[in-house]
This record gives sequence, structure tokens and C-alpha cells, in this order.
Amino acid sequence: MSTDLNPYRLSRRSLLRAGAGAMLLGAAPQVFAGAQKEETLADNVATAMRNSIDNVNPPYLVFSRKKHGEQWLAEMSQRLTRYVKSEYEREKILINMQYESVRAGLDPQLVLGLMQVESGFRRYAISGAGARGLMQVMPFWVRSIGTPEHNLFDVRTNLRYGCTILRHYLNMENGDLYLALGRYNGSRGQPQYPNAVFAAHKSRWLYDGPL
Repeated sequence: MSTDLNPYRLSRRSLLRAGAGAMLLGAAPQVFAGAQKEETLADNVATAMRNSIDNVNPPYLVFSRKKHGEQWLAEMSQRLTRYVKSEYEREKILINMQYESVRAGLDPQLVLGLMQVESGFRRYAISGAGARGLMQVMPFWVRSIGTPEHNLFDVRTNLRYGCTILRHYLNMENGDLYLALGRYNGSRGQPQYPNAVFAAHKSRWLYDGPL
């Protein structure tokens, strides 16, 4: 495993335990996009988030062995075919997503569920509230923690922002994934969105292979 990881680390096992305790719906909707709420960030929080966004290292699959990463990529790419027809685009999304998720201490399989619910894996999706891209990031985040040239329709940029934001919300909620997902969607305390993400995660993205 790489040591170039976000210091806000929460173990994958802890995240899965949090998700397992939530009520699951039978089937997640294709798109359930909402909008994060703009907030004033403490200086130390804003600095940490900017440092995460400013990461310039090339993405790669973070697995204990190369063959484990290749096995994961092949299986996830096959599952993603339903949403993204191009093999090149599927692998680009998956490699960037897995790298950014691990950096932020998130479960990549859960992030796949979030992306399914938020955008249906549509790179250029725009919600009614103006959230953009694969993880439906609100543009105000570029002003808060980014720079004007950051393009939220760029795959890696969008995933880096989305994972950084979800990590931030998990910190705010002391690791409570249910409440953090509500914040991500702008619907904290309401069950529909976190339940939809947990359902998508359980029904399509669970992975039992080696890491």
C-alpha cells in the first residue's frame, strides 16, 4: 500500500460496519443528485482540504499486489459496462476513483455506489442545483478549496474533490457514514439518500477479492 494517503484516514472495515447497520432499500434509483451546502471552513480544515485537492501525483491502483489490482479492475470494469461503454473511460474512472478513495480513507466500493446514485456515472451530468460531474460536486467548492482553472467535468478533478468532500463530512460527523452521506447530498437526517447509496453499494459494488 502507498504511504501517500490523506491523514484523515478511516479504515475500510469501519466504513463497512457503519454501512451495514443502515436500512437498505431494494433498488437504488439511477440518479439521486442533491447539493452540498456551502459553509464557512475553519482555517485548518480549509488548508487540509486544499492540500488534498493540490495532490499532483499520477493515479494508480493502490493494492498490496499488482495482480490484485488487475483482478479488481477487470471485475469492476465489467460491472461498469452497463453505465460506461468505453473500456478506456471505464478504466480511467476506476483507477482515479480507487486512488482518490484510498487517499481519503474511503471504501472505493461505497464511492462507486455513491457515483451510481449521484450521476449514473455520467461525466457531464449537471443537477438542478448545479452540481457537476461523476460525484456531483457543487461549484462553490472550487472557490473554497481550489483554483479557477479546476474543471469539475474532468474525471480526476471531480473524483478528487468528491472524495475530499466526503472525507470532510465524515470528519464533521465523527465517522457516522449515514449522516456524512446526508450532508454530501444536502439532505442530512433524511433517510432516502444514504439508503439509496447503501443499496447501490450492496446490490452492485460489493467486492470480496484480495486487496
